Amino acid sequence: MSKVIAIANQKGGVGKTTTTFSLGVALAKQGKKVLLIDADPQGDLTTCMGYYNQDELQNTIGTLMSDTIYDKEIKIRESILHHKEGIDLIPSNLDLSAVEISLVNAMSREFTLKNSIKDIREEYDYILIDCMPSLGMVTINALACSDKIIIPVQGEYLAAKGMGHLLKTVNRVHNQINSNLKIGGVLLTLVDKRTNLSKNVRNILDENYGQYVKIYNTEIPKAINTAKSSSTGKSIFEYDKNSPVAEAYRNLAKEVLADERERTRNEASKVR
Repeated sequence: MSKVIAIANQKGGVGKTTTTFSLGVALAKQGKKVLLIDADPQGDLTTCMGYYNQDELQNTIGTLMSDTIYDKEIKIRESILHHKEGIDLIPSNLDLSAVEISLVNAMSREFTLKNSIKDIREEYDYILIDCMPSLGMVTINALACSDKIIIPVQGEYLAAKGMGHLLKTVNRVHNQINSNLKIGGVLLTLVDKRTNLSKNVRNILDENYGQYVKIYNTEIPKAINTAKSSSTGKSIFEYDKNSPVAEAYRNLAKEVLADERERTRNEASKVR
């Protein structure tokens, strides 16, 4: 059974989409089979991966969830796009906005996404979900089917604003909907190494949240090539594999895998 990771923060512009794409490719380069899910009606992940004509896509995460709500046949394999860098994608478009509204009155509404992907979960090592910048029903669905959440936080003073609200939401989902959900960690993104600002932000996060959640050692630097790669349908590894950003995401993948190994060891020791 795959590990499902939600990449989420209700604040926009913190690098959720870049992190989902880059971490996915980095895990694939470590020999893992990876599926990405674009759970944002703006479809930024879909665009970044080179699928520009979103309105022409017949099968998306929106149609899958809609078919689940109305008890229709779920054609999940027809929804999966195979990217040239060795990862798969279930794309998104504006159809997902209508699903957000439909979920309000749906039966078992928090589990619609989970039920939509259940038939292919065992086919992947990791499923990464790029969440929209809100804590609406689609994001709650992403958290309801995830094993853990990674929270990208921009290296600026206002970065921690809203973190408390997000952590309360995660805790509420854990207590009421998905007892398996854990916080994988907080990831500092868009870090400008030329200033002390990001170091100060990290200190603030450590002081306020360090005792509750992991702050990843890896920090993702700010770089123009990251934005450039997003416009070409290539990951940073394909666009500029020797860049500091590529190296940072390699290190993040190693941290994620190391955490998983440690968790597996701990669970095995409890069984003994």
